[in-house]
Amino acid sequence: MTHRAHFVRMIAISSLLAAALSACSKNESSESTATNTAPADTGIGSMPATPAVSDANIAAIVVAANQADIDNGKQAQTMTKDLTVKAFAKEMITDHTSSNEQAKALAGKLNLTPEDDDTSRQMKAQQDSIRSSLKGMKGAAFNKAYIDNEVAVHQAVLDALDNMLIPNAQNPELKQLLTNTRPVIAQHLDHAKLIQTKLGGTAMQ
Repeated sequence: MTHRAHFVRMIAISSLLAAALSACSKNESSESTATNTAPADTGIGSMPATPAVSDANIAAIVVAANQADIDNGKQAQTMTKDLTVKAFAKEMITDHTSSNEQAKALAGKLNLTPEDDDTSRQMKAQQDSIRSSLKGMKGAAFNKAYIDNEVAVHQAVLDALDNMLIPNAQNPELKQLLTNTRPVIAQHLDHAKLIQTKLGGTAMQ
């Protein structure tokens, strides 16, 4: 399989990550509701449903997402000559480093040890594979592929925040951190989409 063909396959998987996360969250919530038949389910004072992911899982997902974008940005910084793409990569390194420092500081304060689950492990493996594929690209092909991935990743993270992470966060401070992070991710997504359009659309066209 060529580097480009492998990248196209991986970016397609990345584009579907948000849907998978959302479906996982909804399915687990449905299963919890289906197995809990106590009358108090619909009344005041009912027992809360078991969260789809724990706070420790959420912390690991946040760290994995931030680290992936930091590593992606560092790769782009060394491989692109496009000033717009290079500036975007620098922004990703700066913002996601700051986000990771906040997440790690809060985890330390709460004595919360990040615990990997399928979502965080999949994110790490997927982005490692995409960076490997990007090594075989140059010039405009690299720029488009990098930005395509950034659009897919930020969309996936935004949807995960809405459908899984924020709804399932149990600690108020963790929930607030995630809520504060959301507009930053949305801004990154809009910025990546703008650059994607300027570059002529996706690398898969």
